[in-house]
Amino acid sequence: MDKIQDPDLPEQGLVVDEVIQHLNNPVAALKPIVKKYLGSVKSVLQERNKFYFADGNAKVEVIIISDDIIRVRLAPHGVFLDEFSYAVTGISQKVSVFALSENDDEYRISTNTVNCHISKKDFLISFSDNESHVTCADAKPMHWEENVAFGGYYVFETKQCHPKESFFGLGDKATELNLKGKRLQNWNTDAYSFAKDQDPLYRSIPFYISLNEGIAHGIFFDNTFKSHFDFGAEDPSKTSFWADGGELQYYYIHGPHMMDVVKRYHTLTGTHPMPPLWALGYHQCRWSYYPESKVRAIAKGFRDNQIPCDALYLDIDYMDGYRCFTWNRKYFPDPKKMIRELSDQGFKTVVIIDPGIRVDDNYGVFKEGKEKKYFCRRSDDYFMEGHVWPGRCQFPDFTNPEVREWWGGLFDELVQLGVAGVWNDMNEPAVFGAGTFPDDVRHQYDGHRGSHRKAHNVYGMQMVRATYEGLRKLMKNKRPFTITRAGYSGLQRYACVWTGDNVASWEHLKLGNIQCQRLSISGVPFCGTDIGGFSGEPDGELFTRWIQLGVFSPFMRAHSAGDTREREPWSFGEPYTTINRKFIELRYRLMPYFYSAFWEHNRYGFPILRPLVMHEQEVEINHYRQDEFTFGDKILVCPVMAPGIKSRKVYLPKGDWYHYWTHEKIKGGNELVVDTPLDSMPIFVKAGSVIPESPVMQFVGEKQIEELLFQVYYAPYEANSFFFEDYGETFAYEQDIYLEKKFVTTGDENSMTITQSVEGLYTPRYENYEMKVIGLPFKPSKVLVDNKQIIETNIDELERYRFKANKNFRMIQIFK
Repeated sequence: MDKIQDPDLPEQGLVVDEVIQHLNNPVAALKPIVKKYLGSVKSVLQERNKFYFADGNAKVEVIIISDDIIRVRLAPHGVFLDEFSYAVTGISQKVSVFALSENDDEYRISTNTVNCHISKKDFLISFSDNESHVTCADAKPMHWEENVAFGGYYVFETKQCHPKESFFGLGDKATELNLKGKRLQNWNTDAYSFAKDQDPLYRSIPFYISLNEGIAHGIFFDNTFKSHFDFGAEDPSKTSFWADGGELQYYYIHGPHMMDVVKRYHTLTGTHPMPPLWALGYHQCRWSYYPESKVRAIAKGFRDNQIPCDALYLDIDYMDGYRCFTWNRKYFPDPKKMIRELSDQGFKTVVIIDPGIRVDDNYGVFKEGKEKKYFCRRSDDYFMEGHVWPGRCQFPDFTNPEVREWWGGLFDELVQLGVAGVWNDMNEPAVFGAGTFPDDVRHQYDGHRGSHRKAHNVYGMQMVRATYEGLRKLMKNKRPFTITRAGYSGLQRYACVWTGDNVASWEHLKLGNIQCQRLSISGVPFCGTDIGGFSGEPDGELFTRWIQLGVFSPFMRAHSAGDTREREPWSFGEPYTTINRKFIELRYRLMPYFYSAFWEHNRYGFPILRPLVMHEQEVEINHYRQDEFTFGDKILVCPVMAPGIKSRKVYLPKGDWYHYWTHEKIKGGNELVVDTPLDSMPIFVKAGSVIPESPVMQFVGEKQIEELLFQVYYAPYEANSFFFEDYGETFAYEQDIYLEKKFVTTGDENSMTITQSVEGLYTPRYENYEMKVIGLPFKPSKVLVDNKQIIETNIDELERYRFKANKNFRMIQIFK
């Protein structure tokens, strides 16, 4: 973009497009935009864990959050905005040992693990670890430009970018996993049938992870305005991030491992609450299933075909004229009866809700919102209006806590009817024709008023927050299930997500795989794609391969547009129906393992999906491997991403692995070629793992578990595994009513030992475990459970050594 330059003022210019935009404002049109930089440091002031550095006009705040997290904030004229963030729920000092030191060249703030350096001469800021490795350094001082149209500033940060530095994160960008060389932006956008590399999409997650010379750090740029990121695209030696308003405020999050960075990011933005167990089942959706007879036919199809399914979705056609919180009584004459009868068959009902409220004085929701002045207004005080599905609509201001409270209460009737989950859509917010709201729309912003430029990226997050908090009150002690299309960092506290309106193509199967991995390491773990593609027509092979990938997506839902053919697991006939059933059953067998991975996320901040680079970040080629991942840290998934593939190359990280289907033991640290017939997908289990499995059910809770199965994979070294269970639908886990078990396995040529330790107060009804030990290098002669010999043992057709043990065992010993 060309600039009108004044040669007497360096870094000065007026963007041509902005000149045209502001011709009606003579002052704005004639006033040049001047990029201003921090000067030399003139003063420093300490207030406990906060340090203020000034150049005589501008001021920089450096706050020590913890040993590993430091926040940097810029005030161009020395006055900071009020402390407020929708992403970070509250900053509390978690470190007591830190110090400020000074020499001729710099100030240095030090914790036990990280140092922040502020150069006196030029105000450059850098970070180093306690071994003096510089991990992150400014290439230019922080800088800003005055926004002559709206007030405030465009704010910029430019850091050094190293030749072998890699970048990951930013949510579900539709591009390669490694963002090196990319230029991207965050502005929540309704991106129907988006293409590869199309940007922006539905969510704004301004958090990325840098990996250089084996050391990782993260940057969280907590700014809700339209933000931009350049990972060496314009200049390979520089990484930049900037925003069209707000403060230049970012958190430096130290590693040195990628896992450390992600866990520490979650200490700022929170983790996903434990979902109801049924939410981990298979979900079926379409735009739209109606009338009621069609919904019942779909339910019957699942049960007749013996294909497990836990949830059916109702899209916008269930409403009366697309009015939220209403029912089309022609299509659904008795929704309460229908929902009850679906529930009796094991199906939960999930309904869609959009933010656009039809302008209609005979419509109670609109009338009440209008009377209470809950709808967004423009700068001249007219209501913000736009056309979406119901026609002419107004939109609640979800940044107003009073509006959120009101909105949450509107779900009461739906809850009374038995609705189990709510799907929040169109909340970027999307407006037909205009795309979204005009910039001048005003928002209450929890008392920190601002325009839509400030509130746009958090609008969807605050909508689903209102939904989640309302449902939590109305559903008493039951866990709400909520989905959102749009969001901002921290949205994981309220909802799961899907990657939006994708396309039925092999390219989108690949993109969806990468997007879910990226979301998971960007702090949004409960994620999935529209299996089969929302638009377009998959053939049976593509749909089946997508089902296989979907088994290992935290959120598993098939969804399609109304102008496409039927898209249920049996829609393509044989052999696809049988294969789809096999893999959906696998999802239900592995449900205890998946649920345990959710607990590890909720309690400890672990991502659920982990790309290979997270396992071996020191291996440079792993920075570019993007189709393989692990679910948790025990199961490695290698999906098939192209048609007609009979085999594929697989990389196994270092250590021993077992082929899930054949139980073949394979040495890691190498690539190998694995057969991939249509009825299979390469899955590997880490040696030493203890994997819990459940009996196959048609829906979660269909059967009472009589005993739980554990598959134990022998390793000639010590290994740890983790298992969690609770009631699966209440918040009792918050009062320690749960069971968290840690298994430690050790082995050698003559024996194997399994120990179990327990935390929590939950007591499952079953009494026994069935243990199946895989890969023993010897023929067992005896098994001791807490020093008592087990007599009944056998070796099954898959050469697993099988026996039963009481669920409360402390130690199992297997001897040659």
